[in-house]
Amino acid sequence: MEGTNDKSSKTVGINGYGVYIPRFRISVEEIARTWNDDGQLMSKSINVIEKSVPDLDEDTITISVMAARNAMARSGLSGDDIEAVYVGSESHPYAVKPSAVTVAEAIRATPVMTASDLEFACKAGTAGMQMAFGLVKAGEIKNGLAIGTDCAQGRPGDQLEYTAGAGGCAFTIGTEGILAELEGMYSFTSDTPDFWRREGARYPTHAGRFTGAPSYFRHTVAAAEGLTKQLGFEFSDYDRVSLHQPNGRFPIAAAKKMGIPLEKLEDSLCVKKVGNTYSAASMIGFARQLDLTEPGERILCVSYGSGAGADAFSFVITDEIVEKRDLAPITDDYIENKQMLDYAIYAKHRGKILLD
Repeated sequence: MEGTNDKSSKTVGINGYGVYIPRFRISVEEIARTWNDDGQLMSKSINVIEKSVPDLDEDTITISVMAARNAMARSGLSGDDIEAVYVGSESHPYAVKPSAVTVAEAIRATPVMTASDLEFACKAGTAGMQMAFGLVKAGEIKNGLAIGTDCAQGRPGDQLEYTAGAGGCAFTIGTEGILAELEGMYSFTSDTPDFWRREGARYPTHAGRFTGAPSYFRHTVAAAEGLTKQLGFEFSDYDRVSLHQPNGRFPIAAAKKMGIPLEKLEDSLCVKKVGNTYSAASMIGFARQLDLTEPGERILCVSYGSGAGADAFSFVITDEIVEKRDLAPITDDYIENKQMLDYAIYAKHRGKILLD
């Protein structure tokens, strides 16, 4: 996908952002203890300590609403200002019924607006960002809302169970009050089936190591390199970099392949304490960098979705970040507010105990 920089002179960007992460956690060592694995070795191998777990009454809709309200608090927008709502997830509560309209109703954006649910594994949220940027840049709407959210599932005892977390991130997108100006975006996509779930299957299936080189690394690096080439930049032009985080190792390895120093990436690695929040993962990592960035800094954000594709975005931070940052809870407020669970209560929360 070509970038936006040569299609219009209109300046578009993010004018509000918000995160929500459930307070419950389970440690990698507790999961490993249940399945007689070496917890310390597992935690070290995936570079994850613990993961987030939704409460009994939380799902991707409730998480989306919380993240959206935080984003709107930063942007100063009301529901009437939002003309498009896109919710990207692979764990929508209903097989047939849109999550986006429920979220839109909760934030009072209905009825004169457009809404849609999106799916593309872990990059469904950034697909929503692209759609909102496009509509705003074309002048079809003034402000849009893009959300990445998931309550990810992993089969008991499977490697995915160690990282499949829960959380959401929302961005309001427009032309006024911009805190992160969009410089360009670029996508790299191919039919590479490294992860899937068939209709009616309770848990997803993955292709093990195949999800590495031909999938995550190929698409992530290609999208990042494609965007920088398109914009005439080098990776050294970026002050911060945020990559998708299926675990704590892959983004570090991808950065190393591109010659990006770890210090430009490490502030985004929320996966260590909340797990892989799937459609929200790269967005939450980027949001945490927005919590820490300064005006004038340039940030590269690259998502990845199995199946497979990657979306890359280049942003420049504006002075608006200074006063807007404290208008809603920052990412660390949610990361540090936690309550640990044992495996039995975790299994109850995640519906892993079948009673019929």
